[in-house]
Amino acid sequence: MSAALSTARRPDNDDREPEAGGTMSFLDHLDDLRKRIIYSCIALGVGMAMSVAFMDRLVSFVLAPTLRALPRGTELIASRPTEGMSVYLDIALMAGLVLAAPVIMFQIWLFVVPALYAHEKRFVVPFVTLAAVGSVAGAAFSHYLLFPSMMGFFATFTIAEIKFVPRVEYVFELYVRSLIGMVLVFQIPTLAFFLAKIRLVTARFLWRNIRYAVLIIFITAAILTPSSDPWNMTIFAAPMLCLYIIGIAVAWLAEPRRRASHSALRLVFTAAALDQAWKQHSLARPRRR
Repeated sequence: MSAALSTARRPDNDDREPEAGGTMSFLDHLDDLRKRIIYSCIALGVGMAMSVAFMDRLVSFVLAPTLRALPRGTELIASRPTEGMSVYLDIALMAGLVLAAPVIMFQIWLFVVPALYAHEKRFVVPFVTLAAVGSVAGAAFSHYLLFPSMMGFFATFTIAEIKFVPRVEYVFELYVRSLIGMVLVFQIPTLAFFLAKIRLVTARFLWRNIRYAVLIIFITAAILTPSSDPWNMTIFAAPMLCLYIIGIAVAWLAEPRRRASHSALRLVFTAAALDQAWKQHSLARPRRR
């Protein structure tokens, strides 16, 4: 009886890759998680150490688009003794995270892969590719277009009695928030791919509800944009709308087409069988005569 039950349960784990030591216990998973976190932290520390050697160039790269958008002669000030050092450390952390991202993603993959089925592992490559492309595109959009335009808009409120002298800490904090927000916004195609793969949404559903999506996008842009300028709100909403349309295309490509393929194969086999039967019937007619 136990042998029959064990053989009946085997197909559920056939497409999983077995571990070297068999099924992992809860403590084994915790130990594996600890190792992955340690390796990721080491990679992050190495990335931060490498970025320190290029700190001046990194600071100039981060602040250059903002300074170009501000009026000529505008300078960022640091009113606290530790303010400049904290900005340097934050930029080093961001640069180190970018450099260590491949190692960190690989460690996450090593931790998750024992729990995945064979058919689920095929989705990892397009999922990670879409997420990486969306992150880079969102960061570039915020760095070169969105954040400089916002700072330029804030600088227009300068009169003779009010001089715009922004603090570097506040500017960098707003820069990081804008960067993270656009990186998340640019994950819409990745989210559409994932939801389409698990059959929670379809491209037809997304297209039918596009008018509600446009309304939600502009409401979200009005809430998240730190200014009441319609130009900045449009700049924030335009990529969201474009990414929603791209997400529809991605969902259409990612939708499982098993039923359609099976029905097409059935039609092909049925047509072939009918054709073969017709040929045999036509060949059999002269013999009967």
